[in-house]
This record gives sequence, structure tokens and C-alpha cells, in this order.
Amino acid sequence: MISIIVPIYNEEKAIRNTLERLKKIGPKLGDFEIIAVNDGSSDNTRSTLESIDGITVVNSPYNLGYGASIKKGMRACRGNWIAITDADGTYPLEELPTLAKYAGEYDMVVGARTGKSVHIPFFRKPAKWIIGRLANFMAGRKIDDVNSGLRIFNKAKALEFMKLYPSGFSFTTTITLAFMTNEYTVKYIPINYFKRTGKSSIKPLKDFIGFIALIFRIVMYFRPLRFFLWPAAVLIIAGIIHGTYQIIHFPTGLGDVPVFLLIVGVQTILMGFIADVVSKK
Repeated sequence: MISIIVPIYNEEKAIRNTLERLKKIGPKLGDFEIIAVNDGSSDNTRSTLESIDGITVVNSPYNLGYGASIKKGMRACRGNWIAITDADGTYPLEELPTLAKYAGEYDMVVGARTGKSVHIPFFRKPAKWIIGRLANFMAGRKIDDVNSGLRIFNKAKALEFMKLYPSGFSFTTTITLAFMTNEYTVKYIPINYFKRTGKSSIKPLKDFIGFIALIFRIVMYFRPLRFFLWPAAVLIIAGIIHGTYQIIHFPTGLGDVPVFLLIVGVQTILMGFIADVVSKK
């Protein structure tokens, strides 16, 4: 069974169309249910949801966040597979059956926003590129789309990381890195991405900083040695180069700075090893 979770916050203009489309698509997925999580909307979203048949509505008394809404839906759903999508009309919901074909063969199937028609606001593209490259480097694997909101994943495996999922928009980034750094299989399917209906609640600068911090936190949690190894290598190489230069060019020989760099570099590697042992327990 696939449970389709839709987090909703002030989406009165788009939500009816989104849910009616999902109701038509659902039978193609087999046994399914739709969980609409109203995250304390202040517009007419709640009354609109109450007028739609064939869905389960979960209401929050006030706004808790995108990730909190998905977690609430995960606790309320009955399926052993979970699909998530946004309520704003940006994702091609008709691609869900394509994603579902690979559920079981892979632990998570993600709609990567790399199709022929992708509408991402210009001011978000640099941040998205930086986040993507950093996630690829830290995870040690190619990630086609680190925070796509259209995906299907194994519920049991997703519940393993429940305490790590943040309440905000970085839920999708967290589950991507958690699966990839724990050797769970992930497949990407290219999809289009359309202009949203209504106003976005994303705060670009605040969320960008949050995404960067989150990537480091997740990698520190699962693969700390990868986090510590590179700065340690830079310090040690800098110490060797600087020390060699001093020995060759100065009569006093080796100074304090290169020795300090070497010591800090070695200590950083040792911290990485200790953190790696702790994380595996």
C-alpha cells in the first residue's frame, strides 16, 4: 500500500486541483490512501479540505513546518510505502506511477527536477547548485536532486531516522543524505517542474544557510571521517610545504607555524577516527 502525504500551508488556490488529480492517479498505484496534512493554514484551506471526499485530513492547530507535517502524516498513514508531493501544483503528479514501478527494487525513488521543462526561480538557482555540489561531495555519491519534494520511499527504513528529520523545509535533504550515507538504494527519475500556484513560504537566505548546516550535521552524524579528513589533509600539506620552505630558505630552520599546522592536522584526523567509531555504535 502507498500512502500519499501532502503537506499543506495556505494553499487554498491549488489544493483542490492537486488532490483531485491524486485521486485519479491513485488507482494506478494499486492500494493507496491520501493524507492531507493542514499545517495550521490561516486561509480557506481547511474548509476546502473538508469538502473533498476520499482523503484523510490531519489538522495542526498552528503552523509547525513542512517537515513536521510530513512526520505527522507518516504517523497517521497505513501504507508500507510513502509518497510525498507538494500542494502547489509544481510537480507532475502523473509521474507517480512511473516512480512506483521502481519501489521495492530501490528503497527510495525520487523525481529529479532535470526534465525538459523545469521552472526554478532565478534567485534560487545559485543556492541550489551550491547545496547540490556540497551534498555530492560530502555523501561521496552523485545526487541528481537533493531536495526534490516528489518521491516514494520505504516507510520502515524512513522511520529509522525519524529523530533526525527537521520540522522545516530540509526534510527532503535529510532523508536523501540519511539513505545515501547508510547504503540504502536511491533511484532518480527525470521530471519536469512547473511554476507554483500561489505564494511561496520559502525564505531564501535563511533556508540556504539551514541547508548548508544540515548537510554538515548529517555527514558528521553518519560519516564523520569524511568531514574531518579534508581539513586535516589541508593542514598537514600546508605544514609540510611551509616547513620545507623554511628549512631551505631560512638559516633558523623549521619554525613554529608549520609544526603547529602538522600537529593540528594529525589531531583532526584522530578526532575523525574517534567520531567514526562512535557513529558506528
